[in-house]
Amino acid sequence: MAVVGPTAAGKSDLSIALALALGGEVVNADSMQLYRGMDIGTAKVPVEERRGVPHHLLDVWEVTRAADVATYQTDARRVIDHLLAAGRVPVLVGGSGLYLRAALDDLSFPGTDPAVRARWETELARVGAPALHDELARREPRAAAVILPSNGRRIVRALEVVELTGTFEATLPDHRAVYDVVQIGVDRADLDDRIAQRVDRMWDAGFPDEVRELEQRGLREGRTASRALGYAQLLTWLDGAMDSTAEAKLATTTATRRFARRQRSWFRRDKRIFWLSQPDVSEALRLVDLL
Repeated sequence: MAVVGPTAAGKSDLSIALALALGGEVVNADSMQLYRGMDIGTAKVPVEERRGVPHHLLDVWEVTRAADVATYQTDARRVIDHLLAAGRVPVLVGGSGLYLRAALDDLSFPGTDPAVRARWETELARVGAPALHDELARREPRAAAVILPSNGRRIVRALEVVELTGTFEATLPDHRAVYDVVQIGVDRADLDDRIAQRVDRMWDAGFPDEVRELEQRGLREGRTASRALGYAQLLTWLDGAMDSTAEAKLATTTATRRFARRQRSWFRRDKRIFWLSQPDVSEALRLVDLL
């Protein structure tokens, strides 16, 4: 089964409760929780709070590594298949919509070429994202139409795919599951308040110190990790571009709320998801029994 939805909705605790009730184990589907050491800023559940439930695909990548959904797909399906063969229930949990679909649905991803990618990244650094977006629009208008001019990472990836394959699939294929899975979505009316409270807890738990430590381990060189919510804002503060950590905290809260709205939009398009207004384990189990 899978527990999905926007950040701060209560997915992690619900997934642990469901794993305990169903004889299962948790499989991470949060792209930032894959990174080792990114704990406070991603709200990673500490080991002592996992209630003895095994968790998979946490802390598997260094912060210097770029995110790679194709690798995640291979790793997640290996874990899922192993758990199913052992008679255990895989409980995927996370808010990274593409990663969840990669694990559960019939999706394939174009290959990569490090030399091509590096060339476009150099060009991004030279001319900036908007100019590179113009180049993408000339080469493949369909791709440019669905990628923001400010999203340099996606622009580079699209140009790489176009160069390698000659085309670009602007939309994901229809939902075609490769597993028999129940998907439970969790959303809440008070999500904005919960996000603000979570950011407060992050700072109280020492989030700025975590970012400083990760900076020493190469966080700035990580094309994906350095752009993560909170981490990007604190790196900007460390660069002197923000007056205080309070400004970085406010920027993190604002960016997280914006991201949660995008998550809602993504998941609400998938009609296979059954939604809860609270992370209610009894109601989730009732849905499992009905399906």
